Amino acid sequence: MLLSDYLILFLSVISGGGLYFLIKNPGPGFLKLLLSFSGAFLFAITVLHLMPEVYSGSVPKIGIWIMAGFFVQIILEFFSEGIEHGHVHVHHHQHDAFPITMMISLCLHSFLEGMPLAGGGHAGHDHGSHQSLLFGIALHHIPVAFALLSMLVASGIGNKKAFFYLTVFALMGPLGAFTGTIAATGSLNIIAGYQDQIMAIVIGIFLHISTTILFETSSDHRFNLYKMMAILLGGIIGILAS
Repeated sequence: MLLSDYLILFLSVISGGGLYFLIKNPGPGFLKLLLSFSGAFLFAITVLHLMPEVYSGSVPKIGIWIMAGFFVQIILEFFSEGIEHGHVHVHHHQHDAFPITMMISLCLHSFLEGMPLAGGGHAGHDHGSHQSLLFGIALHHIPVAFALLSMLVASGIGNKKAFFYLTVFALMGPLGAFTGTIAATGSLNIIAGYQDQIMAIVIGIFLHISTTILFETSSDHRFNLYKMMAILLGGIIGILAS
């Protein structure tokens, strides 16, 4: 995996957090549009590129691993409170309290997403799949980072601490990719032969997140025009990228 790939993963989170400070009082609509675009892109590359690849492999009943990833994400969201798809819950009665379970869940989520990137697309998966997965994760992390930082700042822990924890989250994706690379190429070769299963788990995670974003409705239970346009744009770019 190239150094530039690690930087893309890291900077996507930092840029998402930077948007929070750059845009004054963006309102919930801005975050929903970001999520709609990233969710549609994620869904498109998952269905058009990642799923066909794992199903073309030699692993029997690979769908079980996809289902496992889907339910893993359900468990993770129990602790993260759905921040992966824009649910920001600020508990004002816990002022100055750091939401440790939410942070652990998000970090584990990001770590798992990074693992299939091991090898940079030259071992186990083709280069096109690697690039699609890389940019899918990066685009998804921008609105997640925006939501995370806004929630941390609103919880009262202070801007410096909030950005520190955002940086910890930003390191998890690259750490997952690095760990996967070491495990796949080291002397122990721990995950050799399991790349398809790991990818399938991440596909299940992506399917849960993207469909939750796409099928969530507005307060009046209707898709508004801007959200529909964001979804169409994300889907079209996802098709072109695959």
